[in-house]
Amino acid sequence: MSTRRQFLGRSAAVLASSSLLGGSWQALAAAASEGTMLKRTIPSSGETVPAIGMGTSGSFEITPGGPEYEALKEVLRRFFDGGATLIDTAPTYSNAEDILGPLLAEAKLRPKAFIATKLSGVVGRDKGLAQFQKTLKSLRTDKVELLQVHNLGDWKTQLALARELKQQGKVKYTGITHYLDSAHDQLADVVQETKPDFLQINYSVTNRGAEQRLFPMAKDLGIAVLANRNFNDGKLFNQVKDKQLPGWAQEVGVTSWAQMFLKFCLSHEAVTAVIPATGKPDRQSDNLRAGYGPLLSAAQKKELIGLFG
Repeated sequence: MSTRRQFLGRSAAVLASSSLLGGSWQALAAAASEGTMLKRTIPSSGETVPAIGMGTSGSFEITPGGPEYEALKEVLRRFFDGGATLIDTAPTYSNAEDILGPLLAEAKLRPKAFIATKLSGVVGRDKGLAQFQKTLKSLRTDKVELLQVHNLGDWKTQLALARELKQQGKVKYTGITHYLDSAHDQLADVVQETKPDFLQINYSVTNRGAEQRLFPMAKDLGIAVLANRNFNDGKLFNQVKDKQLPGWAQEVGVTSWAQMFLKFCLSHEAVTAVIPATGKPDRQSDNLRAGYGPLLSAAQKKELIGLFG
């Protein structure tokens, strides 16, 4: 993680040398003042959602009341102030939902949030329903915007339950997720059969397998896409630790590698939102800035891919 801190420091230096505002939070404020965050349409409803979201795996699995908890208050403040709304979580992310719920409630942010959670690691309708009820209690809410079947676990039963909860008004959208290249074909088969509102899959500049079947299918069937593992679990930062940003980075408003990686994902028309996780306020600001300014052209994407061989 130290490499990303170095990148953020370097990015601030680039901003300063270009007579722009120094520091990612100030830069985000400047970008926000010039326009609104990129939004993408959820095909099944026509509703729009900001393209930069946030995950909670790892970052929200903390001890309440400590410095990390206080930092998350600022992470959430910057998230919503920056124009974002979508937060992806799961009941199997340790205590993440128990942390997220009170934080949103304390700051009165729940009405602004688009919460995407999951039916995760359970088999059978009764266990799925019990898990969902516990999730609502943890999140201090009576409904969620998106309920996903996590990693295709017991997907027939759990997707049926999610759709039942949607009919009851406790869920607005349903979805199916995975995070491994090896699951792409199975996920595509399930998506083809069930046509959920959302699918969630891994996608980054070095892991582009979703472009083969899943993204074209999502476009054809009218399915929204959440892209996870946008930094390939942090490996991308190590791969560019000795590389400068491309010369055209400022043309697309990019001042850090994190922004570049997120903007690459968003430059595919099938991607509705990216969901990077962070518990650091400065990193949150840095991530959010990827939602402002132009997207990458085909030539720019090709050049970026070429940097990784």
